[in-house]
Amino acid sequence: MSSLDIHQVRNFLPHRYPFLLIDRVLECEPGKSLVALKNVTVNEPFFQGHFPIRPVMPGVLIMEAMAQATGLLAFQTSPDEVSGDSLYYFAGMDNVRFKRPVEPGDQLIFNVELNKIKRGVWMFLGVATVEGKVAATGDLMGTIRKVGGDS
Repeated sequence: MSSLDIHQVRNFLPHRYPFLLIDRVLECEPGKSLVALKNVTVNEPFFQGHFPIRPVMPGVLIMEAMAQATGLLAFQTSPDEVSGDSLYYFAGMDNVRFKRPVEPGDQLIFNVELNKIKRGVWMFLGVATVEGKVAATGDLMGTIRKVGGDS
């Protein structure tokens, strides 16, 4: 089990402000699971419009953060496959459910588990929690592609 600080996360994910949505990896067991966190602050740019009278983190961004966690697990699982000339792309999501709003001051914890890799598609189960309560769940898929390539 290993952890990653924000500097290490930035080494693996190509995302940058305002789209880097993982602050830290708390645990990682390559090939199996990863636990990551995002500190949700009132300074997030999306809160200006979603919603000004009662800020709520958009569900699509919760799922994007969860997808970034799956990307980190893919990098930790197959570092040679996800090299400098390749990117891990979010390929899809199924069975997504939102159970509670996520607000400024919350700390989102993402638990992602690798279910299988089939024909180059990585399949994960993801659960996002706040204070031990489920905020969102979903089945996520990703794939690794060469940068600028069609394969």
